[in-house]
Amino acid sequence: MYNKTLVFLAACLGMLFFGITLITLGSLATSLQAKFSLDAVDSGTIFSILPFGILAGSLIFGPVADRYGSRILLAAACAGMFLGFQAIAFAGSLGLLKAAVFLFGLCGGVINGTTNAIVADISEENRGANLSLLGVFFGLGALGMPLVLGAVAGRVSPFSVVSAVGFLVLLVGLFCSAVKFPPPKIRENAKADWRSLISPFLLLISFFLFFQSSLEAIINNWTTTYVTTRGVMTEPNALYALSLHISGMTGMRLLMGTLLRNIGQTTLMWVCLVLLFLGVLLMQIGSVGVATAGLVFSGAGLAGGFPIMLGFAGDRFSNLSGTAFSIIFVVALIGNMLINFLTGVVVHGYGVEHLTTISYIEIALMALLLLFISRDLKANNT
Repeated sequence: MYNKTLVFLAACLGMLFFGITLITLGSLATSLQAKFSLDAVDSGTIFSILPFGILAGSLIFGPVADRYGSRILLAAACAGMFLGFQAIAFAGSLGLLKAAVFLFGLCGGVINGTTNAIVADISEENRGANLSLLGVFFGLGALGMPLVLGAVAGRVSPFSVVSAVGFLVLLVGLFCSAVKFPPPKIRENAKADWRSLISPFLLLISFFLFFQSSLEAIINNWTTTYVTTRGVMTEPNALYALSLHISGMTGMRLLMGTLLRNIGQTTLMWVCLVLLFLGVLLMQIGSVGVATAGLVFSGAGLAGGFPIMLGFAGDRFSNLSGTAFSIIFVVALIGNMLINFLTGVVVHGYGVEHLTTISYIEIALMALLLLFISRDLKANNT
């Protein structure tokens, strides 16, 4: 037996630090450039290592969790992330920094996948709603790190803050090691039914999140350039609006996990796609206030994708949820990296105004995939 509240708390704390992981390098960009005398190419190389680490972590966590359980895996990932924080804070060479960033991403990918799989496993009902609550902690981590660094700027070294956060994640790892988690899905000497994962439904979910993840990336990475180049906002206002975009996502996930938890998940997903479309439209046509509202709407629209789709996958593939989630996250991360790269090519060749064109195409493809997913759910009475 295990305590669901403690398991959920451990998952939420892990997701909090995954949110911090994704934002830390960007928050330290200026400090790292000054410390290591990095040019734009060096900085881009370092930043590109992180998603490869996350991809590796996403690939390995599922089969390991299904076979051996989540407790040691999560605790080990927290310990590895602690080492990553310390190495980033105190690295004396560029080679060590690159290794630290990969380790950082690897452990972050393990934590992200494992915490989502854990919450899906302990949620017999309302998986999507509970995964939305888990996602709130991702938003808190992503918002919290820049706020902390900004609050202590000029008084405390940002690398000291990073080191301190590392010790906090180590405490989370110790907490996870003391909590009893659900048992492994694959018992000792038992064979797993891997054939159940050869499913069109799993592919539909994976490719929905392929576009979802890439859309999150291009909005986060290109919005500031988009609104400043078009003269809609100054750069400080654009950065503020981007933080409101993340706040919109976090707030919507909180609503989905509380007040809206009894509404059908498919209905909520359609609502999110409408909000996402309106957000991109307002960002395209609006002044400062309207574009800012558009970023909040687009954040709210992106809130549903991962928790709702992972909830569907958790319902259908509960016997091998970890491995199913690994497949989903790997496909989603490939989409993130591929579409983000292609967006850079389009922006370079045709202008940043085509950010919205790419966004509309992705939203349309997500709507088409959601239609097929909805039909599958109805056919299987789920």
